[in-house]
Amino acid sequence: MKQVKRIAVALMVFVATTSYVNAQKIAHINVTQLLSEMPEMIAAQAELKKLQETYGADIQSSITEYQNKATLYQNEAPSKSKEENEKRSIELQGIEKNIGAAQQAAQAEFQKKQGELFEPISKKAKEAIDKVAAALGYDYVMDATQGQGLIVAKGKDILPEVKKELGF
Repeated sequence: MKQVKRIAVALMVFVATTSYVNAQKIAHINVTQLLSEMPEMIAAQAELKKLQETYGADIQSSITEYQNKATLYQNEAPSKSKEENEKRSIELQGIEKNIGAAQQAAQAEFQKKQGELFEPISKKAKEAIDKVAAALGYDYVMDATQGQGLIVAKGKDILPEVKKELGF
C-alpha cells in the first residue's frame, strides 16, 4: 500500500512539474554572438585595441631603454668602481620597478576603460532582449552561448529579432 502511495505521489509531482514547465514559454539567444555583432561593440573593441597598442608601445619603449642601459652598464662594469656598479644596479632595479608599476597602471586603466565602454552596450543588449521576449510572449530567455549551460536549444532563437530591434 505504501508503494502505491509513493508511486501516486511521484506521478502527481511529475505531471504537475511537466505541466508547469510546458506552460512556460522559453526562448534562447547567443548573447556573445549578439554582443560581438553590435556596431557599438565593434567600435569599442577597436578603441580598446588602439589604447592597448599605445600602452604597449610606451612600455616597450621603457623596456628597450632599460635593456640598453643595462647592457651599457654591464659592458662598463669592469672599468667602474664597486660603489659605482652598486649604484648602477640600484638604478636598474628602480627602473625595473617603474616598468612593473607602469604595466600595472596600464592594465588597470585598460580594465576601467573596458568597463566604461562595455557596460552601456551590455545594458542596451539586455533591454532589447527583454523587449523582444516580452513582445513575443516568452517567460524565459536562456543564454545559448557555448559553455553557458544550455545543452539543447530546440526552442525559438530570438537573435534575429533582437538584432532587428537594435537596428542591425
